[in-house]
Amino acid sequence: MSIFSQKVYDAVRRIPKGEVASYKEVAEMAGYPGAFRAVGTVLSKNTDLTVPCHRVIRADGRVGGYQGGRGGGEEIKRARLEEEGVEGVL
Repeated sequence: MSIFSQKVYDAVRRIPKGEVASYKEVAEMAGYPGAFRAVGTVLSKNTDLTVPCHRVIRADGRVGGYQGGRGGGEEIKRARLEEEGVEGVL
Protein backbone atom coordinates (compact mmCIF):
# COMPACT_ATOMS: atom_id res chain seq x y z
CA MET A 1 0.00 0.00 0.00
CA SER A 2 1.29 3.45 -0.87
CA ILE A 3 1.96 6.13 1.72
CA PHE A 4 -0.72 8.24 0.06
CA SER A 5 -3.31 5.46 0.39
CA GLN A 6 -2.42 4.91 4.04
CA LYS A 7 -2.78 8.62 4.80
CA VAL A 8 -6.15 8.70 3.02
CA TYR A 9 -7.40 5.69 5.00
CA ASP A 10 -6.15 7.24 8.26
CA ALA A 11 -7.92 10.51 7.44
CA VAL A 12 -11.19 8.73 6.65
CA ARG A 13 -10.98 6.77 9.91
CA ARG A 14 -10.92 10.13 11.75
CA ILE A 15 -14.33 11.18 10.37
CA PRO A 16 -16.69 10.71 13.32
CA LYS A 17 -19.77 8.53 13.08
CA GLY A 18 -22.70 10.67 12.00
CA GLU A 19 -20.52 13.16 10.13
CA VAL A 20 -19.27 13.39 6.56
CA ALA A 21 -16.33 14.97 4.74
CA SER A 22 -15.84 15.77 1.08
CA TYR A 23 -13.17 14.14 -1.04
CA LYS A 24 -11.43 17.53 -1.03
CA GLU A 25 -11.52 17.71 2.77
CA VAL A 26 -10.08 14.19 3.01
CA ALA A 27 -7.27 15.17 0.63
CA GLU A 28 -6.50 18.14 2.86
CA MET A 29 -6.68 16.01 6.05
CA ALA A 30 -4.25 13.54 4.46
CA GLY A 31 -1.80 16.34 3.65
CA TYR A 32 -2.40 16.37 -0.11
CA PRO A 33 -4.55 19.41 -0.89
CA GLY A 34 -5.88 19.23 -4.42
CA ALA A 35 -5.60 15.44 -4.66
CA PHE A 36 -9.34 14.88 -4.25
CA ARG A 37 -9.66 12.82 -7.44
CA ALA A 38 -6.86 10.57 -6.24
CA VAL A 39 -8.70 10.19 -2.92
CA GLY A 40 -11.72 8.97 -4.87
CA THR A 41 -9.56 6.48 -6.74
CA VAL A 42 -8.03 5.12 -3.53
CA LEU A 43 -11.41 4.78 -1.82
CA SER A 44 -12.96 3.10 -4.86
CA LYS A 45 -10.46 0.26 -4.42
CA ASN A 46 -10.77 -0.06 -0.65
CA THR A 47 -11.74 -3.45 0.80
CA ASP A 48 -10.82 -2.70 4.43
CA LEU A 49 -14.07 -2.57 6.40
CA THR A 50 -12.38 -0.50 9.14
CA VAL A 51 -12.26 2.44 6.71
CA PRO A 52 -15.69 4.13 6.76
CA CYS A 53 -15.66 5.21 3.11
CA HIS A 54 -19.39 5.85 3.24
CA ARG A 55 -18.65 9.03 5.21
CA VAL A 56 -16.91 10.63 2.22
CA ILE A 57 -19.19 12.56 -0.11
CA ARG A 58 -18.93 14.91 -3.04
CA ALA A 59 -18.47 18.65 -2.43
CA ASP A 60 -21.94 19.31 -3.87
CA GLY A 61 -23.57 17.17 -1.15
CA ARG A 62 -24.23 14.15 -3.34
CA VAL A 63 -23.18 10.78 -2.00
CA GLY A 64 -20.97 9.82 -4.92
CA GLY A 65 -19.85 6.29 -5.66
CA TYR A 66 -19.47 3.57 -3.09
CA GLN A 67 -18.00 0.09 -2.98
CA GLY A 68 -18.21 -0.49 0.77
CA GLY A 69 -15.58 -3.22 0.77
CA ARG A 70 -17.99 -5.59 -0.94
CA GLY A 71 -19.74 -3.49 -3.54
CA GLY A 72 -22.78 -1.43 -2.92
CA GLY A 73 -23.71 1.71 -4.74
CA GLU A 74 -25.22 5.05 -3.86
CA GLU A 75 -28.37 3.66 -2.24
CA ILE A 76 -26.39 1.56 0.23
CA LYS A 77 -24.05 4.47 0.98
CA ARG A 78 -27.02 6.75 1.62
CA ALA A 79 -28.66 4.11 3.86
CA ARG A 80 -25.47 3.70 5.92
CA LEU A 81 -25.26 7.46 6.41
CA GLU A 82 -28.91 7.65 7.42
CA GLU A 83 -28.33 4.83 9.96
CA GLU A 84 -25.64 7.06 11.50
CA GLY A 85 -28.01 10.02 11.64
CA VAL A 86 -26.70 11.97 8.66
CA GLU A 87 -29.48 13.89 6.96
CA GLY A 88 -29.73 15.88 3.76
CA VAL A 89 -27.30 13.90 1.63
CA LEU A 90 -28.47 13.84 -1.98
